Amino acid sequence: MSTTGFDNEQYLKIQSEHIAERIGQFGGKLYLEFGGKLFDDFHASRVLPGFHPDSKIRMLKKLRDQTEIIIAINAGDIEKNKVRGDIGITYDMDLLRLVDAFTNNGLHVGSVVMTQFAEQPSAIAYEKKLKALGMKVYRHYVIPGYPSNVPLILSDEGYGKNDYIETSKPLVVVTAPGPGSGKMATCLSQLYHEAKRGVKAGYAKFETFPIWNLPLNHPVNLAYEAATADLDDVNMIDPFHLEAYGKTVVNYNRDVEVFPVLKTMFEKINGNSPYKSPTDMGVNMAGFCITDDETVGRAANQEIIRRYYEALCDKRKGNAGEGPVHRIELLMEKAGISVGNRPVVAAANVRDEETGGPAAAMQMEDGTIITGKTSPLLGASSAMILDALKYLAGIDDAIKLISPSVIEPIMELKVKYLKNHNPLLHIDEILIALSIAALTNDAAKKAYEQLPKISGLEVHSSVILSQVDVGIFKKLGVNLTCEPKYHSKKLYHT
Repeated sequence: MSTTGFDNEQYLKIQSEHIAERIGQFGGKLYLEFGGKLFDDFHASRVLPGFHPDSKIRMLKKLRDQTEIIIAINAGDIEKNKVRGDIGITYDMDLLRLVDAFTNNGLHVGSVVMTQFAEQPSAIAYEKKLKALGMKVYRHYVIPGYPSNVPLILSDEGYGKNDYIETSKPLVVVTAPGPGSGKMATCLSQLYHEAKRGVKAGYAKFETFPIWNLPLNHPVNLAYEAATADLDDVNMIDPFHLEAYGKTVVNYNRDVEVFPVLKTMFEKINGNSPYKSPTDMGVNMAGFCITDDETVGRAANQEIIRRYYEALCDKRKGNAGEGPVHRIELLMEKAGISVGNRPVVAAANVRDEETGGPAAAMQMEDGTIITGKTSPLLGASSAMILDALKYLAGIDDAIKLISPSVIEPIMELKVKYLKNHNPLLHIDEILIALSIAALTNDAAKKAYEQLPKISGLEVHSSVILSQVDVGIFKKLGVNLTCEPKYHSKKLYHT
């Protein structure tokens, strides 16, 4: 069984070449709307085994001498303290994180644009903060009737009212902390202002998913729908591309719906539209770098099931309704899969029933499933990880890696002095204890050295885990799902 199905080096090569070609198509100036995650695209790495989470930033680094970056943030999101669900920080804080990350990678962040600006007090305060940090900040305003009121949009009271963002590089990447930040509107506003100044410039869009040259119901494209089930995104055949070229390609509903308006804008700004379809606007070459479709399909099906459990847990937590759950159930039917295709689910739930307490299961690369149960000393996830490390190191299951005499004082510290209600050690705490034990215990040392090998493995918990444990699993690169239930009947869970 192949473990990779995507050629990452080929992707970096042809993707950067294709973007360079698109810059040349527009006379040397391209505004590139950059969707998805730039530094940590773990969704892509899960559904395209072999894709590196930092591939997009590595590709941009190949073009760094030609590139500058604009980060867009919706002023309304600042006012609402909107939070990125995957990393749990607000959009305004994530913008600062993005600036640091770009800078550390040798890429120049030229400016920040605050979109949908309407004198929001928090946005004004944030603008002052950014300027104090040495950032150039621009304002783009709310345009009534956007995007359908083209005459107003392409006027002095529409895009003309927006600040013109000064740029100096051939490739201007427009990115954002998350969806709904106004990336496309920023690009189009810049095209309008460039045209007024007599500067020839173009627009293109870089989104990895859906992959346009895969079938509509390919597992990779269904996994994208599952990932965006809360946004009501739907993959569809691009009717404009079919009409123009007689070719069937995949796009998604929002781009298809807005394309006639965009085409009209291009025509009015530049005299003609460079694109005959929304798919034409894209520059994504990922579909050409899939080397093993079967491997990629299996990985994508697992992602659909993981997204299903994520939706179930969000519903249980009160963070979402039934809609995403039902949408993903339909996608699972299309893909011909069920939770039974995820072996760790049954293994964890059976162990839970057998022991009468929370349990967890991890599937190793050879198919072996390691389970862990809750004990007086260890939580299920911690026990499972220790047993998995022993399995990888070839250590007998009866050997204790960490002495109870080490664990018990830590438990006492948590309850007696740190005022925790639960004395059981979280995963990070048990791994710290293991690292210390490894100094004097050869078995612990051997087990500790196996830790990188659990990255990419599948895990299921029979209960919703604490945010601490969820975060550690993410850092370890483990693909986690949880049953949509809590261990206790408390209303407040951390």
